[in-house]
Amino acid sequence: MTYNQAQQICLRLKLHPAQKKMCLSSLGISSTLLDSVRLSVVECQANFKFDRWNCSLGKPRINMLNKGYKETAYLHALTSSSLVHTFSRACAQGRLDRCTCDESFSASKNKEAWLWGGCGDNIQYGMKFARRFLRWMRKSLDLQATADSHNSDVGIRVVRNGINKTCKCHGVSGSCTVQTCWRQLANFHEVGSDLKSKYDSAVKVVVSANQSTGKGQLTKRRKNSVQSNPKKGDLVFLEKSPNYCEPTAFGHGTTGRVCDLNKNCDILCCGRGYNIHTRIVDKPCHCQVIWCCHVKCQRCSVREDIYTCK
Repeated sequence: MTYNQAQQICLRLKLHPAQKKMCLSSLGISSTLLDSVRLSVVECQANFKFDRWNCSLGKPRINMLNKGYKETAYLHALTSSSLVHTFSRACAQGRLDRCTCDESFSASKNKEAWLWGGCGDNIQYGMKFARRFLRWMRKSLDLQATADSHNSDVGIRVVRNGINKTCKCHGVSGSCTVQTCWRQLANFHEVGSDLKSKYDSAVKVVVSANQSTGKGQLTKRRKNSVQSNPKKGDLVFLEKSPNYCEPTAFGHGTTGRVCDLNKNCDILCCGRGYNIHTRIVDKPCHCQVIWCCHVKCQRCSVREDIYTCK
């Protein structure tokens, strides 16, 4: 990547001036930021492809980030988690200046005869970068900024809690007398799925005064009117989302969306019904296993019905 290409990336991302400065500080950072955006977009669209809101890009996404909907909460958590994930991994891959593999356990050994080694994902650097990068998005102290900060921390926490210990055996004739182990991030799809579950159970909050400090804090109201603080792992939102059935500033509506007749056509199409389109596709058929390790298939023309919302 050239410096001119990095400039184009940082310009397209529409960053705060301080974020843009960070983006341009090295080619490794600008390219990793682009990877982070791509990762979050792919995961968001995969998780919401059967929902009325399907993670619309462009202006609808920008408008969404200025609201207090459940979807806004998910986007902030997904953004922070993708930043942590991509920058932690970029460190281990040697793509960034002044950061390397995770070495936090490099000198320790336990009674089970395994050693910390290898090249682990540098989660500490990833979390530090994400928090530094995102703090410029929420300099105000209003309720929305507080909720955004909380949701970003949820995303960071999900990545941190998903770290696995990966080991490789060493020994004579395939034995495992000693293991070399390192810390590795979970697949990002697992992170996205966890955040989708948190989105489904997100908590609506209001602002109340902290009795000890007098400052505003987020609280959730239960059915019995007793207030309590949301948990650190809860996604929080401030206002009810629109239904996303029709085109708005936050999405393109559901007309023309493909639905699954047995799963979500009634909900996705908002009661408007659906159109049926028939197409002929070629698919593998009459497959046979040829000894020992080869599968031979014929090609068959199959009629397939596609359902799209009216």
